[in-house]
Amino acid sequence: MQAVSIYTVIIFCPIFSKLCDVIGRKRTLLLICIPDLLTWILIANARKAYVFFIAKVFSGMSHGIMFAAIPTYTGEISEPKVRGTWGNAMTVFFYAGQLFVTVIGSYYSVPTSCYIFMPISVVFGIVFCFMPESPVFLLMKGRHEEAKNSLRRLRGREDISADFEALKADVDRQMSERGRWKDLFLIRSNRKALIALTFLRFSLILSGAFVFVFYIGYIFGKSVGTFTPETSSIIYMALHLLMSFFASFIVDILGRRKSLIFSLTPCSIVLLIESIYFYMDEQVTDVDISFWNWIPVTGLVLFVVLSSFGIDIMPALMQGELFSAAIKAKGVGLLVVFTCAMSGTVHYLFFLLSSRFGMFVPFLVFACCNLISAIIAYYIIPETRGKTLEEIQQDLKRPVRSMIDDGKVYEKCNQNIL
Repeated sequence: MQAVSIYTVIIFCPIFSKLCDVIGRKRTLLLICIPDLLTWILIANARKAYVFFIAKVFSGMSHGIMFAAIPTYTGEISEPKVRGTWGNAMTVFFYAGQLFVTVIGSYYSVPTSCYIFMPISVVFGIVFCFMPESPVFLLMKGRHEEAKNSLRRLRGREDISADFEALKADVDRQMSERGRWKDLFLIRSNRKALIALTFLRFSLILSGAFVFVFYIGYIFGKSVGTFTPETSSIIYMALHLLMSFFASFIVDILGRRKSLIFSLTPCSIVLLIESIYFYMDEQVTDVDISFWNWIPVTGLVLFVVLSSFGIDIMPALMQGELFSAAIKAKGVGLLVVFTCAMSGTVHYLFFLLSSRFGMFVPFLVFACCNLISAIIAYYIIPETRGKTLEEIQQDLKRPVRSMIDDGKVYEKCNQNIL
């Protein structure tokens, strides 16, 4: 049934990405209330299997809007110095929602849980109506006065002349590009943005994060006794929420590339240790490893901590930073299609490997993937910390070596200032 949501996202995300450029980021986000409400209503009253399938379709539509609009909106309304913090908001609230659903679902029936969740969609729709539209979208449509008012609300001051003129010049320059499908591949900055973001999404999928999700109960049971799946999920989501919140502040201190590398490298070590443990547990039957049963849950905690400030948040954060205004809708739509297709393939390969060879094999594969991703990230991930969206576009037009050197100069300047 999970495949229904994935296919729905593949179909609808490009449509919602285009809607972001037609009706605006804000109105597209407000649309999420409709499929959300329909999902809960259908599940609460479902008596036949096909109703759950329909609910999954609406759930996939909600995810399509989320992936298409939230990173774009937060990237465009945030100032460069806090874009990393606010860009991580999507991840923080995702885990907050997962924790809330898990807690409620553990103590109430499915219909009751759905009725509890329904008002949240309504409250979001009412509250978000008072949020300003993205000034970038308003400038794309030539609505200059509305863009100024939006900037005043977002910046919290009346004098936004300098900000407005700079943003207007940036948008005008980016909209001078034609924004055709082939421009995603022919124009260097667009091509590098697509490669970097596809790499980030694939790195997240291949990081092994979802392995822990499927085996939370098993891992907790191995280390600290018998835990129900619900209790294990609550602990896991609470830990993820806590670490994602703190990661919001770390990513603007370390920078994007350094956070990613410092996250992936130790994660590969953690997964390697987990792989060795499961090899000993599954394949070496004449050795008692009960003393080492603390390793699985310790590895789980370390993985959550280490992934939270790097690979877990970087794909969504940088999605709102790297694409230019002219090509963003097409780029995001194509990126999500790639991601969903890859996600389904990796999930299938994981279950194939674990069922045929044991759990240690996929853990070992993911450990190697993390290490390889850390090396590649150094060369293809641009440093965007503290830069305007236009400065990022100009960086992407330069050769890779120049981008790496520029990142080093930026860090050195910050150190000298401090």
